[in-house]
Amino acid sequence: MVLIEDSILEAANMSEQELKIELAILLYRKNRLTYAQARKLSELSRIEFDDKLAEAGIPSDYTVEDLHADLKTLEELRPKYGDRK
Repeated sequence: MVLIEDSILEAANMSEQELKIELAILLYRKNRLTYAQARKLSELSRIEFDDKLAEAGIPSDYTVEDLHADLKTLEELRPKYGDRK
């Protein structure tokens, strides 16, 4: 967990949610996170995240490779979190 002091958020004139969205978009653009990982970080719905990407001029290019990476991540997390309903 990363903690950002309120004074930093105030200086940037951003809420915690806005910072998460900005970070998610940046990491997605730099190919550091998959689409699903970035969307999860942003805490936005798929449509909302796609809108934010479009606003930033970044195409949503969720690929088959992204799908495979996301499925692998889910398989890795399954033992830790189990099947939740």
